[in-house]
Amino acid sequence: MLNEIGHFTLLLAFCVALIQATIPLFGAHKGRIDLMAIAESAANLQFALLLASFSALAHAFVTSDFSVKLVVLNSHSLKPMLYKVTGVWGNHEGSMLLWVLILSLFGASASWFGTNLPILLKTRVLSVQGAIGVAFLAFIIFSSNPFERVQIPPFDGQDLNPLLQDPGLAFHPPFLYLGYVGLSMAFSFAVAALIEGKIDAAWGRWVRPWTLAAWIFLTIGIALGSWWAYYELGWGGFWFWDPVENASFMPWLLAAALLHSAIVVEKRETLKSWTILLAILAFGFSLIGTFIVRSGVLTSVHAFANDPERGFFILIILGVFMGGALILFSFRSGAMESYSVFSLASRETALISNNVLLAVSAFVIFLGTIWPLVAELFFDRKLSVGPPFFNAAFTPFMVLLGLILPLGSNLSWKRASIQKTLKKFLAVFVLCICLSGFIWSIQTGQSLIGPIGVFLGSWIVMGTIIDLLSKLGNSRSMGRLMFLPRADFGKFFAHFGLGITMFAIAALSSWEKEDIRVVSIGSSWNIGSYDLKLDDVLEVRGPNYFSTMGIIAVSKEGSELITLRPEKRNYPIAQMPTTEAAIDYRIFRDLYVVLGDRQSENAWTVRTYLKPFANWIWGGCAMMALGGILSLTDRRLRIAAGSKRAKSLGQAT
Repeated sequence: MLNEIGHFTLLLAFCVALIQATIPLFGAHKGRIDLMAIAESAANLQFALLLASFSALAHAFVTSDFSVKLVVLNSHSLKPMLYKVTGVWGNHEGSMLLWVLILSLFGASASWFGTNLPILLKTRVLSVQGAIGVAFLAFIIFSSNPFERVQIPPFDGQDLNPLLQDPGLAFHPPFLYLGYVGLSMAFSFAVAALIEGKIDAAWGRWVRPWTLAAWIFLTIGIALGSWWAYYELGWGGFWFWDPVENASFMPWLLAAALLHSAIVVEKRETLKSWTILLAILAFGFSLIGTFIVRSGVLTSVHAFANDPERGFFILIILGVFMGGALILFSFRSGAMESYSVFSLASRETALISNNVLLAVSAFVIFLGTIWPLVAELFFDRKLSVGPPFFNAAFTPFMVLLGLILPLGSNLSWKRASIQKTLKKFLAVFVLCICLSGFIWSIQTGQSLIGPIGVFLGSWIVMGTIIDLLSKLGNSRSMGRLMFLPRADFGKFFAHFGLGITMFAIAALSSWEKEDIRVVSIGSSWNIGSYDLKLDDVLEVRGPNYFSTMGIIAVSKEGSELITLRPEKRNYPIAQMPTTEAAIDYRIFRDLYVVLGDRQSENAWTVRTYLKPFANWIWGGCAMMALGGILSLTDRRLRIAAGSKRAKSLGQAT
């Protein structure tokens, strides 16, 4: 019965979304308050209906209701409860239902927290959100029904993909979807402003919190996915430039550019057309990511579906919303003119440079991602574009960005003194050069990545500290830090985290050590200053898998440190093996061990890695997310705070 209710509420949500997309928009055009009021009620009702539908599907997974086809294909009665729950979105149909649920949540949130938004803008934003909901609900109903039944329910299910049976993958997709779908709000604000023909400082302030929230969720989602790939897949890396990885990274880059561009709109009422375009492109690349994951046009270990018909449906959605928004953008070019003047040496110029580097790097990744498809379609050639291309093409943009960031953050608006700013950073620049030179002198025969990473990381971190201290004024009283706006601390942590992440990636890429060998039980080997010994290999049974587990003792200078237990698991229901790396996490390094295939009666292949500063990568990402959260809690950046202040000033006068 609950399954039928879930399917029925899904259909009702489609009808409500259709009303939300049309009637309020017509009311805004005619100036009818009664019709515009429907937008908020429809947004709330749509969210409630989709929450009921998603809850019904979750109930089917938790209770192992094998009358639902999706549960049969993606669950099993012996599966741990956590993975029964995550199985709801560990497939194409369920993940799309989560997608539209989050979309409706953002629409309802605009209704709840946008009380001070102008009614015309708010109505149009909610109508655009409703239109997006119509498109994706139609996609689910007509091509991806999660409540499809089976005539004869089987005794048990076929289990969830074993790679997805991991805590990291339990939380990675929801955060990623919150980021992907959150960018729809920036898109809706952009389209609503284009329809209205008004883009001003207030609009820049209103769009920033939504973009910031989406960027935070994307940061957390990408970091969780990278961490999962690092410890779960057993290949020893954290980023492979896979098409689906790229699909999440491109919107992140564009969202970061949009955040900085919206600052200029708010502060100086310039870069209006650039900001609107970035809002359109950021959500557009989220739709491109959805297409890549679910169409099967590009091969990826992360792909949810391999169905060209579904991919064509998503391609139509992409064309309608992106094409329509860009056409509207071209018609409204006159409304985005700016008469603000600023010199070449100014914060505006630095932010423009920042945005250009972020946007161009996103397009470089896009070209590398789709080029195999282009080559096959137009040149009948099968090509593979891998990490060497992306590392060579993407890295220079990030180096330039790292060089500009500390200086640009300290430049004044409109007109700045380059000499004064450079003088402030002279000591820091010399110190960073000395640090990189020291690293260059102690490493032998290795690449420049390490010294460059040390320079950029320390340059950004120290520049961020100088930027924060400069806000104290001439007094330099540390007590004044407590009275700085949270957005200043948010900026500090976000930029500080970026510097840490850049350094950690360079350090790991440059100084990692690797050892691959066949090891017999009782044999020892070493890597760096660590001695390892394979004490035994055991056959272990888990809840829904069988495991071959190695017992490896790790010691240093004769003192035993830890026992590592790498595994090779086999899931008999899914008939799929997985590799479970054993990792000794430390502050400055990770010792990473992978048990490979059996080579003889008592010998196995073992891969060992010594990974310096690996955890600093995700620590830096956590700092960036924390910076975003701190900024989001600043009252100045909360939704319509500017309007509330303006209203109170108006009443006072």
